[in-house]
Order: sequence, then structure tokens, then C-alpha cells
Amino acid sequence: MRAYTLGKWGDSGEDPDLIQDIAKAISGQYNAIACYEKLSRLAPTKEERRQIMEIRQDEINHYREFNQIYVRLTGQQPQITAEPCPDDYKEGLEFALKDEQTTVDFYLDIADKARDPAIKKAFTRAAHDEQNHAVWFLYFWTKHCCCR
Repeated sequence: MRAYTLGKWGDSGEDPDLIQDIAKAISGQYNAIACYEKLSRLAPTKEERRQIMEIRQDEINHYREFNQIYVRLTGQQPQITAEPCPDDYKEGLEFALKDEQTTVDFYLDIADKARDPAIKKAFTRAAHDEQNHAVWFLYFWTKHCCCR
């Protein structure tokens, strides 16, 4: 992994737009962590609670990794923009499903833009995780919306 010069945008050799996208990804992970905690409390079964908490742990891992990348690139902590999460379980599942699916493409775009192989790898791996999360949320959403 190459060393980075810490400082303002662009000192790392990475595109400033990429750095802003990484900051947006960090906010998204922060919000997912909070939302999935809420969803786990609303989940009607132990299996769903367990799986949602496993997904939440993946999001915590992504948050930490993305935050380290951001600090390495900029020398600063990112600003977090908090967003609301639905209070209803079924609405929360649909919200999470759509968010995870959108995030897959966003992370793959970040991986494509990044020059650093470690950043490419981190965001490609996270995109795969997000796709897996979307499948779980789709399963739970379908189970509650269509099978009863």
C-alpha cells in the first residue's frame, strides 16, 4: 500500500470528487448502522433479528474501513449527515432494500474511480456485501408483504 501525504483535498493523488464520494459512503454506513439497530428491535422473529444484526456488523466494519481511508487521504474526520429511518418494520425493510441496492452501484463507481488498489478492493468487497444484504432484506420484505 502506498503512503499518503495528509492534508487538504488532492494531496493524496486521488480525485477530490472521489474523496467526497467516500465521505458520502461513510455517512451512508453511519445511517445504516443506526437504522439496522432500529430494524432489529422491530423484527418479529429471532432469526430476522440475528440476521439484521449480522448485516449491521458488516456495516460497522465498512464504516471503520472507509473512515480510515478518508482520514488517510485527508488527515481529517468526515462530517456525518444523519438521515431518518422508518419506524414501521415493513417500510424499514423496503427502505433498507432500496438503499442497499443503490449502494452497490455507488460503491462499484467509487472502486472504478479509485487509483489506489486498496481503495478499489475495499469498495468492491463492500459492494458485494451490500448486494448480499439486499437479498436478505428482499427475503424478509417478501415474507412479510406477500406471504401472509
